[in-house]
Amino acid sequence: MNGITIAPKEKSPSGVLEKSGSSSIDVAEAQGFDEKATKKLVRKIDWHLIPFLSLIYLLCFLDRTNIGNARLDHLEKDLKLHGLQYNDCLAILFPFYIAAEIPSNIMMKRIRPSIWLTFIMVFWSVAMICQGFVKNYSGLLATRVFLGIFEGGLFPGVNYYITQWYPRHECGFRMALFFSAATLAGAFGGILARGISEMNGVGGIAAWAWIFILEGLLSILVSFTAYWVINDYPSTAKFLSDHERVEVERRIAADHGNLANHFAYKYVFQAIKDWKIYIHMLICMAGFCPIYSFSLFLPTIIKLMGYTANEAQLMSVPPYVCACVFTIVASWFADRVKQRGVFMLGFQVVAIAGFAMLAGTDRPRIQYAGTVLAAIGIYPQIPLGLAWNGNNIGGNMKRGTGIAMQVMGGNCGGIIASYVYITRDGPRFIKGHSLLIGIIGMAFFLTLFMTCYLRFENSRRDKVERETGSSYTDDEKREQMEYADNAPWFRYTV
Repeated sequence: MNGITIAPKEKSPSGVLEKSGSSSIDVAEAQGFDEKATKKLVRKIDWHLIPFLSLIYLLCFLDRTNIGNARLDHLEKDLKLHGLQYNDCLAILFPFYIAAEIPSNIMMKRIRPSIWLTFIMVFWSVAMICQGFVKNYSGLLATRVFLGIFEGGLFPGVNYYITQWYPRHECGFRMALFFSAATLAGAFGGILARGISEMNGVGGIAAWAWIFILEGLLSILVSFTAYWVINDYPSTAKFLSDHERVEVERRIAADHGNLANHFAYKYVFQAIKDWKIYIHMLICMAGFCPIYSFSLFLPTIIKLMGYTANEAQLMSVPPYVCACVFTIVASWFADRVKQRGVFMLGFQVVAIAGFAMLAGTDRPRIQYAGTVLAAIGIYPQIPLGLAWNGNNIGGNMKRGTGIAMQVMGGNCGGIIASYVYITRDGPRFIKGHSLLIGIIGMAFFLTLFMTCYLRFENSRRDKVERETGSSYTDDEKREQMEYADNAPWFRYTV
């Protein structure tokens, strides 16, 4: 089922393979990196990487989804949008966003992350500002196209970037901290939109246009600092000492078993041929679809519960705050127990319950509680799913491609999400809520399948190893580096 079968190594006559060099523990102790020192090193990396990455993703997600807030300030009326034209403007972003993802991760590998991430951030900020000056449907479509092209590289790029700094079972929590910025974007978006709505008519510009312009200006100001703030790789990080750089790279190599890290297109094709990544693409699509539906339409859904536009902007904040807390806490626990699938299954059940509450009643309080449960259920799935897929792909180039493929699949959900909530289905949107219940249900069964399969495959490899009495030195692992996660000593995260 894995496509590649490798004969296990036999034990030497003495019963144990001779080590080639010191063990990882010996190396760590020789350098003085005991458990306390390692924790201090990881915290140091966290403080230099995660806050700024979270900030730029907050701005990215805010720029992508603030059109949902702008809609309440008469965007459709001023641009004379009718029928499905608003939904078309949402959907047009995603094909270009998807198309940019794999090329962007390849560029992350070919050139420095500080250069590439700065480049795309500057240009999506310009597209965002231009969106504030459009006068018609065609103009809005055009700016959304360019927004998709330049934003497409950030999310898969940063998730790949995180795997270059942390061992597999430390990535999930960091990805959650990074992705929690999306929930904060939803919270801040409502608050900012409420404040900016008071600028309606200032300079002859409508409130919805000011939302795009001011939030785009904020993004471009931050982008001008990105080149100097983003550290490329551990080997060149100025905030690390020489010993710390060696230790960070040793931890990554030990965790990934010396799998291939050099640039070669054959690893791209390895990812493209790996069926497991396509399952993760579907799970990710079923995660992003409700997230984009939620973020693009939540203000509208709340307004149609009977609240004013300003009340709806502010009431969209609490669901995101709850989602942020659960996203971070769940990924922290998942890293601690080194499992992903069971956490995803639990949150998928919570999300289904939330959308069922929205579809099953017309009582505003119960519906609003449903939005909170839905947010808690859908947002943690993305960092958990990305860490799960990334943990189970061996080798840097294959992993970078596999993560980009997964996010591509996820953002196909954005195209679907753009048409989940149609104006004619309001104010209850029962069809939309029911569709999302079905999509999350699909994710539940795929997640259950992958959890069971990976447990089975780990058990099979353990059994082969016990029966043959095989063991592997670092040199022997390097000989098999090109087999990626099909190497017989590789074990999947479940």
